[in-house]
Amino acid sequence: MQWYEALTASLEDLSQYLIDPSQRIFGLYLLGAFLLSIPVFYFVNNGRGINAFFKFLFPKKIWFAQSAKHDYVLLVVNKIIRGVLLAPVIIAMVPIALYVTEVLESVFGTLTPISNTRWLIMLSFTTLLFVLDDLSRFVLHWLLHHVPFLWEFHKVHHSAKVLTPITIYRSHPIENYLFASRLAVSQGLAIGISYYLFGPTLSVVEIAGANVFVFAFNFLGSNLRHSHIWLSWGPKVEKWFISPAQHQIHHSDNPEHFDQNLGSAFAIWDRMAGSLITANAVKRVNFGVGRDFKEHDTLLGIYFLPIKHSARKFIGMFKPSR
Repeated sequence: MQWYEALTASLEDLSQYLIDPSQRIFGLYLLGAFLLSIPVFYFVNNGRGINAFFKFLFPKKIWFAQSAKHDYVLLVVNKIIRGVLLAPVIIAMVPIALYVTEVLESVFGTLTPISNTRWLIMLSFTTLLFVLDDLSRFVLHWLLHHVPFLWEFHKVHHSAKVLTPITIYRSHPIENYLFASRLAVSQGLAIGISYYLFGPTLSVVEIAGANVFVFAFNFLGSNLRHSHIWLSWGPKVEKWFISPAQHQIHHSDNPEHFDQNLGSAFAIWDRMAGSLITANAVKRVNFGVGRDFKEHDTLLGIYFLPIKHSARKFIGMFKPSR
């Protein structure tokens, strides 16, 4: 009966996504995307009325495209797979946090908390959580693009031919497992370091139950990253923070844009890696991994072909070269 309980819990969690601030499609985040799309519409269309605005937001050729329909199915199926099959084997955060604290104590000795000021502790811990989360996302994302057998799984996300906010959930279960484990590692590091510096009284600055920086990132257009709505922050800001338009460039099927703009919130990681493109340098993008790519045109292809191709490339790494 454990699988049935896990299935029920997964479906219940899924039904709460619009009111869960840990999910990208939380209602307030969607509201932020809606508000930011208004000036884009009026700039592009010179303000042609409410009906035109909603047609601009919800064009049928995008929201009812086969690629988008696959995204809707993946949202549900992947949630079930993660809850029933992957949850028991995802790396746990608590042991990592304890280990980090023990290592710091063994290297530097026991430390008296460097501050007892509550606001300073909260701000420091909140900031460290966000920065390490963003850095670890970049590192894993870089690996997914540059390690051939990992790219086969990440290719599922990039094979989307149209983008909607639901495309954030278009991913292979193996990639979901990697990102869930990454989250445990980054949170474990942040908690272990903060526990060593400040002691056990740790809390996060929150808005609506979410890290204040996560809330700000998601409210300020994160759902436009996977959309047809081109929102740029301008080149000066985009050298520091990734805009929705920059992430759309990341999804471009133009080989010149491959492996670019790998960051989530901060652009500094891409600048350090030499993989940053600002939106003003690009005129137009089409999404996908190439017009001739058909492997992910079916759900079976999305789920099983990455496993087949990844295994082949992984084994090939150990074959002697001729």
